[in-house]
Amino acid sequence: MLKKIAIGITAIIVIIVGLALAQPNNFTVTRSTTIKAAPEKIYPLINDFHNWSTWSPWEHLDPNMVRTFSGPATGVGAVYGWEGNDQVGAGRMEITSATAPSKIDIKLDFLKPFESHNTTVFTLEPKGDSTTVVWTMSGPSAFITKLMGVFVSMDKMVGPDFEKGLASMKAVAEK
Repeated sequence: MLKKIAIGITAIIVIIVGLALAQPNNFTVTRSTTIKAAPEKIYPLINDFHNWSTWSPWEHLDPNMVRTFSGPATGVGAVYGWEGNDQVGAGRMEITSATAPSKIDIKLDFLKPFESHNTTVFTLEPKGDSTTVVWTMSGPSAFITKLMGVFVSMDKMVGPDFEKGLASMKAVAEK
C-alpha cells in the first residue's frame, strides 16, 4: 500500500514539474485604460516616483514600508527602492528611458520574496480630450515562476493590481 502511495505522489510531482517546464520562458502582463486628461497631466504621475504614492496599488499595503529615492528627481536615472512586509517585499525601480509625454521604460528588480528582473513600460497615447495609458510588465520566467504558473498565471496574479493602479491613476489625473 505504501509503495502505491509513493508511486502516486511521485507521479503527481513529475506531472507538475513537467507542466512547469512546459511553461513559456517569458511572460508579459498588459493592462490599459482611458483617462480624460492630456498626456502632459498623466506623465508626471509616472515619471516622478514621488507621485506613485497617489496611485500605485502597492503603496498602501504596508504602512511601515521603507522607501528610498536616489538619482534625479524625475526621468532617466531616477531610482525608487522599497522594503516592506510580505505583501510588498523588497525591490528597486529605475527609469531607463523617458520620452515626454508619451513613454517611460523602467527596470524593475524584485529582491524579496523572490528575485526577478523585469521591464515595465508605460505608454501614453492621446485620443481627443483623453489619453490611453498602457502598462506592460515583461520578463523571464524563472523556474519558480513557471511552477506557480501551473496553478495561476502571472497575468492573473499581477493583472488585477495593474487594473487597480490604473483606476487610481485615472482618479488622480481626472481631478
